[in-house]
Amino acid sequence: MTRAVYVAAGEAESNKATVALGMVELLSRQVGNVGVFRPVVRAGREDNLVNTIRSRFQLGLPYDACAGVTYDDVHADAERAAGDIVARYRALAARCDAVVVVGTDYTDVGAPTEFEFNARLAADLGTPVLNVVSGHGRTAAEVAAAVELSSRQLAHHHARELAVVVTRAEPGLTAAAPRQDGHTGGGHTGDGHAGDGPAAGHPTPVYVLPETPSLRAPTVADLVQACDGRFFLGERDGLGREAGGLMVGAMSLPGILDRYTEGTALIIPSDRAAALLPGLIAAHVSPGFPALSALIMTGGTELPAPVERLLRGMVIPLPVIATDRDTFDTATRLSAVQGRFTPEAEGKIDTALRLFAEHVDGQVLLQRLAIARTDVVTPLMFEYELLDRARARRRRIVLPEGEEPRILRAAEVLLRRGVAELTLLGDRERIAAKAARLGVDVEGAEVVSPFDPELRERFAREYAALRAHKGVTVELARDAVTDVSYFGTLMVHQGLADGMVSGAAHTTAHTIRPAFELLRLGLVSSVFFMCLADRVLVYGDCAVNPDPDAAQLADIAISSARTAALFGVEPRIAMLSYSTGASGAGADVDKVRQATELVRERRPGLPVEGPIQYDAAIDPAVAHTKMPGSEVAGRATVFVVPDLNTGNNLYKAVQRSAGAVAVGPVLQNLRKPVNDLSRGATVADIVTTVAITAAQVRDDVPQEDAGGRGERAYAPAPGR
Repeated sequence: MTRAVYVAAGEAESNKATVALGMVELLSRQVGNVGVFRPVVRAGREDNLVNTIRSRFQLGLPYDACAGVTYDDVHADAERAAGDIVARYRALAARCDAVVVVGTDYTDVGAPTEFEFNARLAADLGTPVLNVVSGHGRTAAEVAAAVELSSRQLAHHHARELAVVVTRAEPGLTAAAPRQDGHTGGGHTGDGHAGDGPAAGHPTPVYVLPETPSLRAPTVADLVQACDGRFFLGERDGLGREAGGLMVGAMSLPGILDRYTEGTALIIPSDRAAALLPGLIAAHVSPGFPALSALIMTGGTELPAPVERLLRGMVIPLPVIATDRDTFDTATRLSAVQGRFTPEAEGKIDTALRLFAEHVDGQVLLQRLAIARTDVVTPLMFEYELLDRARARRRRIVLPEGEEPRILRAAEVLLRRGVAELTLLGDRERIAAKAARLGVDVEGAEVVSPFDPELRERFAREYAALRAHKGVTVELARDAVTDVSYFGTLMVHQGLADGMVSGAAHTTAHTIRPAFELLRLGLVSSVFFMCLADRVLVYGDCAVNPDPDAAQLADIAISSARTAALFGVEPRIAMLSYSTGASGAGADVDKVRQATELVRERRPGLPVEGPIQYDAAIDPAVAHTKMPGSEVAGRATVFVVPDLNTGNNLYKAVQRSAGAVAVGPVLQNLRKPVNDLSRGATVADIVTTVAITAAQVRDDVPQEDAGGRGERAYAPAPGR
């Protein structure tokens, strides 16, 4: 049976899109196939929120399946429109495990009766309602009255209220915590008087989301659309940037430089652009001036050819927009623009999801919806599980490549989502300037220079002490520790960070050699999480050890099982070989057979089978023929390869041929986690790797073997 929830608001500008996004993410963690449905949409253009959700959560549903009827249809024949909506909703629900229905936007149905329209529709669809009430400009008593009024309307139209979410709440407005029976205790508004919050005495849970100005700030793309603008030159990626304010630059360059503020979208007449643009672009990239979000040229006048040639030959790290409208008309139009969710507004989406996750008890909502977690684990579900695990503990992760643009973009996402505390290594001014040029906000990250004199001396003495047996002196160490990989690893070693992620701009060997020297507990190995369409498998070791012997292979298997369990994958180990059971012989098969016996000796309760071929390990039908009665064959989750050649080819073949998402390599058997990025890593890859690293941190790790004595040679996987 498909579960669904109807997100409805009692008025315009309630920010219910934040609630809808949060609910889709919440459900996506539990079930594999979530849908979004808008009963009423505008004619002639696709709905931004639907497309934002489809894109962000990779729904795989065509737009038409997610839309009901148009506002024109409702006006023409409301009864018939309601019937069509129910039919279209049921067609979508038949394809999904859960659906989030997003109510109308108070644009065309008619405000006095619109909430009643949504209430009746929710009853027709049989979906409980997540009742969204705006707290903007209201006292606690006024919000409580609005909650009670909307709740009565829902009850009058036979719609079940799932919970209330008060959005855009003024400072100090809080909700009472819901009791286990679904009722609430006394609320408060921060003034010490119990029982006066919006939840006081309300029969369903009430949650409060504070006003967040960035959710209402328009993006540059919103401004472009509002003034009928066109991209002229600069950086297209900046179109998704939020505009922190508007300013008309109708004065000389010095006057503008004295007055504009961080994130301003600056409007300038195009007949003065030749004199202003070079100086404004220079100010944008200068550390001594605030960063702009965009430059908007009005009036349609063409730039002189030499000036345009000069500008097109420059690297301009912000969008420059042109519009034929005059300055007054443009300023009037842009000042009226409200922020909206679009697939490109990634910062706004991340802010909304974090806001919902921090202020809404998702487990209570899921219990009230009676949604149980499915056995299916999609790549998206696995990603959310990683983020949840990381957020729950808020570890500090050091990112040595603090001036790399992808690292800065990822850092903004991580900070917005509350995944981890971050330390960026690099020069403070250069990092601030690069972040400003990119339009990213990393103010929440700590910035540390690897040339900080106090830390440099402290780390040099520690490194020299640990590596004295290799002839390292304090003088040599002073130079070595300024290398960002060594500096970051020493921060982890010294307890100034819980883990490290690097490699976007450095080789694998450069990134993890210091970890082998300083953090190694024993044999270091790796796993890849292979996210298939319906499950997550663990492959080890596909990146570190070229040709492990039987004892090392057993160690890899035990470490891989531990890592699998840490991330919610029940370990059932298949020790892979070209032979299954006793069907083959030879040195390679014997090594795997011996390793399997060692695993059983060391970890008697751990399910393991080997030697076993891949088809027998994963396919129940083949397992029934080749190894009947095995508790692992046909249902293995951890696949241990006999050597690096096999492993590297295996994971890449599955990744490319089966369309699997490969997450890793994740290093294991270090005292504290250090993980390597591919130099082609995307921002999403970096976010995921940081989340994995934060989730890997353990508080019960032994301290022996640190210092690198007797370390073995390191061999990275080919092609990395």
